[in-house]
Amino acid sequence: METDTIITQLQTVKDPEIGLDVYSLGLIYEIKPDGEAVSLTITYTTPFCPYGEQMKEDIREAVKQAGASPVEIEVTFDPPWQPPSDLRELLGV
Repeated sequence: METDTIITQLQTVKDPEIGLDVYSLGLIYEIKPDGEAVSLTITYTTPFCPYGEQMKEDIREAVKQAGASPVEIEVTFDPPWQPPSDLRELLGV
């Protein structure tokens, strides 16, 4: 499984509150392909994100659509999420 293929799939998953894709938002901390298996380390914009579990499942399904199996996802809040600098400008923060 190619990392670029995984990234392309991640760019189809939108954060329901912000409306931008999870990859561009910087919510994907690590992508580790191993043959057909893929492990991801992700975060949410806040530990109390009401859409967290849904986003996690949307991410899993998107990566599976690229042919990955199994897809393991670890959620972490270390380091806490901060939007990338170009996104901060776009969001006005």
